[in-house]
Amino acid sequence: MLSIGGLAKKTGTKVQTIRYYEQIGLLPEPDRTEGGQRRYSNEQLDKLSFIRHSRQLGFSLEAIRELLDLCDHPNRPCDMADAIARRQLKQVEQRIARLQALRTELKRMVYECSGGRTADCRVLEVLRDHSECLTDHDEIGA
Repeated sequence: MLSIGGLAKKTGTKVQTIRYYEQIGLLPEPDRTEGGQRRYSNEQLDKLSFIRHSRQLGFSLEAIRELLDLCDHPNRPCDMADAIARRQLKQVEQRIARLQALRTELKRMVYECSGGRTADCRVLEVLRDHSECLTDHDEIGA
């Protein structure tokens, strides 16, 4: 059995985050000692590790909740887990496309700046007027 501090250390998760996951029902409330200290089992350690890794991969809390529910029903087909992962992959690909467009636009702004006075600064000019952009980066990946 682990204390909340021990669980935090083993998983690299902040104590406040663990409490939050308990509060929203993502992580079950642990047993407590007579003194009221939380005590976590290996099952809860595994579940928190799952949640933490899922968050690192960008899954939303709702998607993690769905994935945890699937874990609790091992005889179900895994097509739902696959669908959730595909949805996450699509979101990541959209963000990458948007970031690439932003990168292209920023590189162009910097390259076109002559380094003169701010009155003639290409960076400030483009930031002032979105129509100066070559890409419609606010629409990409949205």
